[in-house]
Amino acid sequence: MYVEFVFDQRVETWLRAHRNALAFFRGVPRRMVIDNLKAAIIRACWDDPLVQQSYRECAEHYGFLISPCRPGTPEHKGKVEQGGVHYVKRNFLGGREPTTIAQANRDVRRWLTTTAGNRIHGTTKERPLERFDIERQALQALPQAPYDLAVWKQVKLHRDCHVVFEGAYYSAPYRLAGQALWVRGGTHEVQIYTSEHALVGTHTRAQRPGKRVTNLAHLPHHKVAGLILTRDACRELASQVGPATREVVDGLLDHRPEDRLRTTQRLLRLGDRFGSERLEAACARALLFGDPVYLTIKKILEERLDAQESAPVAPSPPATTFVRPASELVGRLLGGVSWR
Repeated sequence: MYVEFVFDQRVETWLRAHRNALAFFRGVPRRMVIDNLKAAIIRACWDDPLVQQSYRECAEHYGFLISPCRPGTPEHKGKVEQGGVHYVKRNFLGGREPTTIAQANRDVRRWLTTTAGNRIHGTTKERPLERFDIERQALQALPQAPYDLAVWKQVKLHRDCHVVFEGAYYSAPYRLAGQALWVRGGTHEVQIYTSEHALVGTHTRAQRPGKRVTNLAHLPHHKVAGLILTRDACRELASQVGPATREVVDGLLDHRPEDRLRTTQRLLRLGDRFGSERLEAACARALLFGDPVYLTIKKILEERLDAQESAPVAPSPPATTFVRPASELVGRLLGGVSWR
């Protein structure tokens, strides 16, 4: 007998109990006779039951057949209720003080080998542990690695190119946005499949809810720059283009109070369109004329003004208050020179 206490009947709990039980038996039976709980059977039917995808994968991993009981026929479960559940309630749980579930599972594991396994069984009239030493030979060998406890879930790919699984966010190709996808969530890895079961994404499983796991290749090209071009990355990229570009970028990023990070990103993308050499020349020209802004640099590149030699800018004459000298005004008032 194997006993494990749990708080729920979720798919993850059901699969974990199987893995623990098979490890306890150190072998795999060829057939599992189970009840029709939702964690195992999605549609109960005597002729053609629909097995939950995760449980189907678990059965394929260990190599056992799934044999659900006929709906509404409890006697198909043999003596598991009377000889199993009721015996545990009366013998192990009867009269025990409340404790934690972890402590209860440690205690029941000890009870299985000291009490339940050494009693005289009502049907076989033998000690279960002695009988099992003989029956163990009929079990199949355990696989090299235990089942990964993978859970399947159907999800929708949202407009931000991410699906939601167990409270975390995982990216998938943007061309599938709006479609229903399948997520296989294992202990260490999350895989995303199309409805035709084609693998389209693999991620390391997030360690906490709310975490976003993104593969940049899944996003549209024009969205990637906004994620990878941080302030420090913009300054580093500008330095690679040239000193004039770095000076323009520093001016944009240091500007207050408006945030001009997006403008800086668009400026640096001009290098992909026109080339780094032309971008550096355009930034140098804009600095020379005292107008190092994005629209000016873009216009210089579009009109190929960066290829023209820039003449030095002549200093402006000092500003004067009056166009005509004061002597003309004074002369007119004193009857001197006429003012025309």
